Amino acid sequence: MKYNTTRKHLVLPEYGRNIQDMVDYTLTIEDKEEKNKAARSIVKLMEQMHPEVREIDDYQHKLWDHLHVMADYQLDCDSPYPKPNRIEFESKPDRVSYPSNNIRFRHYGKVIERMIEKATEYPEGEEKDALINTIANLMKRFYLVWNRDSVNDDDIWNHVKMLSGGKLVKPEGADLTDTSDILRSNKPNKKRSHKKNRKHRNR
Repeated sequence: MKYNTTRKHLVLPEYGRNIQDMVDYTLTIEDKEEKNKAARSIVKLMEQMHPEVREIDDYQHKLWDHLHVMADYQLDCDSPYPKPNRIEFESKPDRVSYPSNNIRFRHYGKVIERMIEKATEYPEGEEKDALINTIANLMKRFYLVWNRDSVNDDDIWNHVKMLSGGKLVKPEGADLTDTSDILRSNKPNKKRSHKKNRKHRNR
């Protein structure tokens, strides 16, 4: 009895040992026509084993590529597609660079940091003051989602200053939304939910 641990490594395990054995046998066939016939038969079997592959564009090309891979790129047959190149086929894609997640205040998120960065580029004036006030109100709303008790407006303005590196400060006359109003708007409308549930039960 042969155990899988002593057998040849399966390059593409999803096709199983029998398909790999058929590929290995095909490599030993000397007659070109017989080899082509065997290769086409293997591709058909591979498709029958995984019918979902038909949902992929140009799936036949993929199956023939897999056949060559299982043959260690040594199969000399009349494939309807160019034989894949080992280096190109097995090379790993370039590593994708991800943005840094070094967020100073996680409850505000990266979006707030980007908004503050853009606000520092605005020229001084009413438009910039309005933008700073809008950002601060968003920060207060996010803070109260994270900490449902309360928040001091001075803390929010201090955070604006810190995140902007001291470039943004509280505009003169700026005023943040009252904490109770924000907490009220954050709560689900129980009355509306009750009516919706009652309507659902009466169906």
